[in-house]
Amino acid sequence: MTATWIAWVSNVLAAAEADPAQPAGGNQAQSPGFGSMLPFIAGIMILFYFIMLRPENKRRSQQKSMIEALKKNDRVLTVGGVYGVVANVQKDSDRVTLKIDETTGAKMDISFSAIARVLSDDAKSEKD
Repeated sequence: MTATWIAWVSNVLAAAEADPAQPAGGNQAQSPGFGSMLPFIAGIMILFYFIMLRPENKRRSQQKSMIEALKKNDRVLTVGGVYGVVANVQKDSDRVTLKIDETTGAKMDISFSAIARVLSDDAKSEKD
């Protein structure tokens, strides 16, 4: 694949250096066709997959497994920066009730997608 790519680049450079006043033909280098560009395009598509799509799919699957494992009394952090304790999980309606203030008993309902991460007990002890 590397040799094909190098040949393609050299053909492009040769075509760019050719005198436009000369008629095409003879042993002048021809500009590469679409067939010679296919390996380069395929390489770009593979690179795009490994840089953009694969990490996003991995993050999405981790988020889904975290949401499925969510249970009462888990400490969570929302995407808005609100810390809370899960009071109720309503999987059928895609909602979670968080207790956000112990003294007043303030609660709020949020969507599963608003949960950024589930905090461990180690994070709680570090915070205190």
